[in-house]
Amino acid sequence: MFYDPRANDRPLPHDPFKAIVAPRPIGWITSMSAKGELNLAPYSYFNGVMSKPNLVMFSSEGHKDTVSFIEETKEFVCSLATWDLRDAMNQTSGPYPRGVNEMERAGLKPAASVMVKPPRVAQSPCALECKLLKIVSLNDVDGKLLDQYVVFGQVVGVHIDDRFIKDGRLDTAAMKPIARCGYNEYAVVGELFAMTRPAAV
Repeated sequence: MFYDPRANDRPLPHDPFKAIVAPRPIGWITSMSAKGELNLAPYSYFNGVMSKPNLVMFSSEGHKDTVSFIEETKEFVCSLATWDLRDAMNQTSGPYPRGVNEMERAGLKPAASVMVKPPRVAQSPCALECKLLKIVSLNDVDGKLLDQYVVFGQVVGVHIDDRFIKDGRLDTAAMKPIARCGYNEYAVVGELFAMTRPAAV
């Protein structure tokens, strides 16, 4: 099968794009407005950008409260979404009006950050405190401005639950992080395998 995703006549009843680009890590983003309003929302277009320094990015389809709040205060926190927190994470994805505290709605507790004002999710085993680097709006190949915003941040603080550190390494599988797949489907990391890079010839 081949098709042009820009065409109106698609061969499948549901767009498979998100099922192809999968699984995707979830950036569970806490942001705060200049007035102190708190927002917590999951973003599946999320990933690390580089390690030196630690940079992350997430993309928002629409100028949502998260983007607006980060524009105002230049800070945000990424908490790790896990199997144990899956229902709470899903609860925070709802289209709540501005000013509604999704953390409270989902029964989550805030934990104070060290380097930034927005709190992290206390129940999450890991969190990244971030300072805003840049927000980029995108144009498509025809030059049309998209209602799409990519937020880049530098990690300035890291929180890790010591229970998941083994022999000096973070045990990813033990935390059971969840990831977004296609449609309404998710995946959970419960098993890892290792491979060694080949040496240069």
